[in-house]
Amino acid sequence: MIELTTDELKQRFSADIFKQISATADELGMECYVVGGYVRDIFLERPSKDIDVVVVGSGVAMAEALAKRLGRGAHLSVFKNFGTAQLKYRGTEVEFVGARRESYTHDSRKPIVEDGTLEDDQNRRDFTINALAVCLNRARYGELVDPFDGMYDMKDRIIRTPLDPDVTFSDDPLRMMRCIRFATQLNFFIDEETFDSLCRNKERISIISKERIIDELNKIILSPVPSRGFVDLERSGLLSLIFPELAALQGVEVRKGKAHKDNFYHTLEVLDNVARATADWSKDNTTSVLEPVSKAERVLWIRWAALLHDIGKPATKRWEPLAGWTFHNHNYVGEKMIPDIFRNMKLPLNEKMKYVQRLVGLHMRPIAIADEEVTDSAVRRLLFEAGYDIDDLMTLCEADITSKNHERKQRFLNNFAMVREKMEDLTHRDEYRNFQPPISGNEIMEIFGLAPCMEIGRLKNVVKNAIWDGIIPNEYDAAYRLLLEAAAKYGLKPVK
Repeated sequence: MIELTTDELKQRFSADIFKQISATADELGMECYVVGGYVRDIFLERPSKDIDVVVVGSGVAMAEALAKRLGRGAHLSVFKNFGTAQLKYRGTEVEFVGARRESYTHDSRKPIVEDGTLEDDQNRRDFTINALAVCLNRARYGELVDPFDGMYDMKDRIIRTPLDPDVTFSDDPLRMMRCIRFATQLNFFIDEETFDSLCRNKERISIISKERIIDELNKIILSPVPSRGFVDLERSGLLSLIFPELAALQGVEVRKGKAHKDNFYHTLEVLDNVARATADWSKDNTTSVLEPVSKAERVLWIRWAALLHDIGKPATKRWEPLAGWTFHNHNYVGEKMIPDIFRNMKLPLNEKMKYVQRLVGLHMRPIAIADEEVTDSAVRRLLFEAGYDIDDLMTLCEADITSKNHERKQRFLNNFAMVREKMEDLTHRDEYRNFQPPISGNEIMEIFGLAPCMEIGRLKNVVKNAIWDGIIPNEYDAAYRLLLEAAAKYGLKPVK
């Protein structure tokens, strides 16, 4: 955090758009302030595009007068039902609203709104660090208004509500998610009284739509260290209400002196590992033959895959006297759980979901390969099944090695390096991404005059496995000769 004098703060508001707002406000005789996140982020030295302006009076009238002043380059949108307006000017967006006082009913987060003062408007803000305001009127230009000591809270890295947190969270329960999200994004701590209120009011989250909850959850997942947010969600009791499948991973059971690891905290460690590995992905919008979807588009979803990679473990946990605790096929069970999880949480049921499913379903395969001899055949099969997602799968699997046994961990990582090297060394590597055999099932039916039957699948597998095992090249003529040999064993002959 940086400290700024009033003169230095004026310089932060030296852009023409602020000067134009100032002149317009003075002409109308209205008090005018920039509030909230834009002011906060100046002191935290974070980029911010959201400029919110509070007017003591009509925000719409202020925006309309400013648009008229700016002329043809200004684009104004008015939302009369909400008493707000948005103005776009030369790549900058500004939201205008009149200062207001709010009150709530118990069963809704939609407030009853009345005109108010700046003090009323700051009282209704969610956190002290978001209640900062900077005056734009000429006589007080650059003056900071901080009635709740938000500056001190930023110095102390604390998230705290301006007023009674029970009222703040009960009025608008989404603020509980925002509280944890801001603490995670900013690497702040939640004030003790504020956190206790989260615990007391957690059941109020039931009136918030899944869409609003998932929006906050995604922001937590995209944070530099997302585990912080999920630990706070679990400690407050919110996690079991909004994401019971993840909460079910928590806990350790001991039998005959043998304990399994806590899969919840293991999952968070994997998520943090993936977050570090993908920290720069949001800057990469490039695509290629091998990556038709950019890293920027995949960053959220590979983190979701990390969060869900062991989601099938509670359902597959078994005690076996000889082996101890096992989670056989948890990857496949988890893969099948994902559509219901995405549907319940209002996540997209499209290729993004399928991508997450693919990574979850396959995340044990590279580990199995790395634990044994790394053969060309095994790597070809992995390339085929993972397709374009092979590099992301390897990123997830490397993140999944969280053993506290340094030698074991290093052995797996070294073997993963061998798997990656083998991928590079395969002569026809790219042919195995989204691989299809040179002879299709329809062609086999035509060659032998067959109706759909099991033999077609068997013949396709003979050709596919021969290519994977390096017995024949990935070419039509070689595949056709092998097909004839295999078909003869079933008494099949070409019809032409």
